[in-house]
Amino acid sequence: MSEFTSEFTMGPVLLNLVLWLPIVGVALVLLSARANDGLSRMIAAGVMTVQFALAMVLYLQFDATAAGLQFATQLPWIAQWGVSYLIGLDGFNILLVLLTAFLGPIVVLGAWTSIKKDVPLFHIMVLLLQFAMMGAFVAQDLFLFYLFWEAMLIPMFLIIGMWGGARRVYATLKFVLYTAFGSILMLAAVIYLVQSMQQTSGVLSFAFADLYQTQLPLSVQTILLGAFALSFAIKVPMVPLHTWLPDAHVEAPTAGSVILAGVLLKMGTYGFVKLGFPLFPDAARAFTPLLMTLAVISIVYGACLALVQTDIKKIIAYSSISHLGYVMLGLLSLELVGIQGAIIQMVSHGLVAAGLFLLVGMIYDRCHTRELAAYGGLARLLPVYSVFFMIFTLASVGLPTTSGFTGEFLALMGAFTAAWPAHLDGNNLPLVLASVAVTGVVLGAMYMLRFALTFLFGAVKAPHHSPEHPLLDLSLREKSILGLLTIAVFALGLFPDGALQKTELAAKSYQSLVTTSRTPAGSAGVTP
Repeated sequence: MSEFTSEFTMGPVLLNLVLWLPIVGVALVLLSARANDGLSRMIAAGVMTVQFALAMVLYLQFDATAAGLQFATQLPWIAQWGVSYLIGLDGFNILLVLLTAFLGPIVVLGAWTSIKKDVPLFHIMVLLLQFAMMGAFVAQDLFLFYLFWEAMLIPMFLIIGMWGGARRVYATLKFVLYTAFGSILMLAAVIYLVQSMQQTSGVLSFAFADLYQTQLPLSVQTILLGAFALSFAIKVPMVPLHTWLPDAHVEAPTAGSVILAGVLLKMGTYGFVKLGFPLFPDAARAFTPLLMTLAVISIVYGACLALVQTDIKKIIAYSSISHLGYVMLGLLSLELVGIQGAIIQMVSHGLVAAGLFLLVGMIYDRCHTRELAAYGGLARLLPVYSVFFMIFTLASVGLPTTSGFTGEFLALMGAFTAAWPAHLDGNNLPLVLASVAVTGVVLGAMYMLRFALTFLFGAVKAPHHSPEHPLLDLSLREKSILGLLTIAVFALGLFPDGALQKTELAAKSYQSLVTTSRTPAGSAGVTP
């Protein structure tokens, strides 16, 4: 079975608390359901804050020099199926667990005044979604991972469907159909994978570490990778499986957009790095040119779509497609710097997109429109708001000193580092793709700076603003939320070394898993 270490004896207890605290919050909200809405908000905010504090303790105690799982818990669950309750932290998920816990209280505080109907139910859905997302990141058993993966769908469906915009039913149905289709294929692949391992090795287990040892012919790897990749690519999302995302973002309440962009989209890229590529390495390497091409298309196409949008929420939604393309590019490079850059970019995008969606939600609450043409000169009307808007705009563009620069720069460096030897051997495609990917940075600057220029400068105009009733600038609550995100963006941009150290051994493990052939002797394979 999988090996794991934990030098911090209370680590497993704290990790279980981090995972299960949202369920405690659900119970408390249910018990207080007859109380006022404010109590539900306070319970959710308090539980999420405690969860973040515990996650921070685990992050600080995480040993960057120790390989394998840390703070792990393994308990038998369904023994006859080889299923166990196995959770733990490693260099892949430690930053994503911290990101999820950090955004939890921000989501609750951000929705403090905007959610007015069925407030207890809303916070129950947010807590359940937090539990499912955290579980998907810490699960180290494929059966457990799949349960959490599916569990995320229900609360997100209800958050959009009950508290969303006018076309929320259409958006939720599209979201569910896309996600469910990919998930069904992945379930079939999971069953086949586990049965194949049992037949070839006599071991019946869903543990990731055991499944990493499974040997399969290239043809079988290709089919199984296709099933896993479809499910993960829908979540990223990669072109051409991206069309559900703008509708979901536009119709979702601000809190739903923050969760969706901040955490849920990372499930797809995390699935590739943790399962898709390491489980089927020969197929992954064989299809790297195709997947890298789709990643670069996502970068450029997402940026071009963002450039022509008139809905301010759609601009940020399409930018997510572009930014997560860099994550896929870094992972596919198989270079240490690129892999680590991909992980940093996942976290950075979560912080920056969360900040931008919160800013859009704040102006929408004041003006009740998302049309870019309706705004102008907000720098004079809302100076504090405009300062925060420019900070997150420049972070999205990738300004040095911000987290956006660190992630994209490392991912692109990994892509060029991998492309140059291939170019010297006569294969120019990786170098061409890496070069085209750089244009995404230029396009990103174009659509975000166009957004800022129209939004903040020029003639003063904003719906519901008049000299008698001027728009109110940010409240203390709103400043606090955006201030916390700003600190995180600059902390990761100026001091990435700690995060890079914690991801280094995991990135090397990923390199080893994906570059080592696991086709059985005598079967057709590809050269590592």
